Amino acid sequence: MKIFVTGGTGFVGPKIVHALRAQDREVRALVRSPARGAQLASWGAELAPGDVTDPASVRTAMEGCTHVVHLVALLRGRAQDFHRVMTEGFRNVLAAANEQRAERVILMSALGTNDATKDLVPYYRAKWQMEQDLQAAGPEYVIFRPSFVFGPGGGALPTFVRQVRVSPVVTVIGPGLQRSQPIWVEDVAAHFARAIDDAQTANRTFEIGGPDVVTWNELYQRIARVLGKRRRLVHVPIGVARAGARLTQRLPGAPLSVDQVTMLQGGDNVVGSPDAVDTFQIPLLPLDEQIRRSA
Repeated sequence: MKIFVTGGTGFVGPKIVHALRAQDREVRALVRSPARGAQLASWGAELAPGDVTDPASVRTAMEGCTHVVHLVALLRGRAQDFHRVMTEGFRNVLAAANEQRAERVILMSALGTNDATKDLVPYYRAKWQMEQDLQAAGPEYVIFRPSFVFGPGGGALPTFVRQVRVSPVVTVIGPGLQRSQPIWVEDVAAHFARAIDDAQTANRTFEIGGPDVVTWNELYQRIARVLGKRRRLVHVPIGVARAGARLTQRLPGAPLSVDQVTMLQGGDNVVGSPDAVDTFQIPLLPLDEQIRRSA
């Protein structure tokens, strides 16, 4: 078995590569820059130069691989960027996987992806189309839809922690009543590593989240409590947040895009099925400990 990983140098990718190497699995990571893959190489992963938007490089890089883990995604950009990198990029990966007669493809999707949300923002549209393409592609598949992924050094949690630590007043977009179910990044990696060759996971979609469900208000309050801070929450109306994002989203370091505000305005981001918990039986890190480890 040799596992081909795309997106291995992102936020979640290194944790997944590390979990696979900890099982002594052979891993080949597609990297645009070998320098960015130095950590993966130090764990014994093989680096293959290429880009998901370049089908020839994907085909060459995947030669000899039997399993595929696809993690590449954008969080911001124009609609055409999401389509080119996520939708078309994944189609290039699937085409190479079929040429290689890959046994299984594991996809990182996102909680909230469904037929109802696919027209909400380009991110959901791309994730939904990727799921559809994978289900029709041929190889065995596993699709994971994680809630917000928390961890140190990436994702949203360090930003939330920094916000609570330095500001006596914490801004919350909207009423703060939407619920989420944050999951620790290493718990996500454990699911991927377990799903590589587990027969009972074949051709299934799993929603995954942590053990705690909180509203946005409760999340900030939990962070403040763990940090030993007293903070006042101030709610910013959705319309005001959207107008501000429209003005600043193209600037470096902008906190939010218009699409991200739209996603925050949506419904709860919580797991609707116990399938992942029942199938994987992975001990999940509690939210307070997630916060402590990222503080």
